[in-house]
Amino acid sequence: MTHQQAIQILMLSPVYYTLGIRERMQLIKDYCKQFYELQHIRKQKSVRG
Repeated sequence: MTHQQAIQILMLSPVYYTLGIRERMQLIKDYCKQFYELQHIRKQKSVRG
């Protein structure tokens, strides 16, 4: 997931607009990190069967 894709999703939440720039950037980074961690877990489960 790119930062641009994360922003598009996060902009759907009104909470996103209450955050400052630094908070938004941290949220985007955290969102992308969680996305990749979840993908990694799903790949591990699919390999195990």
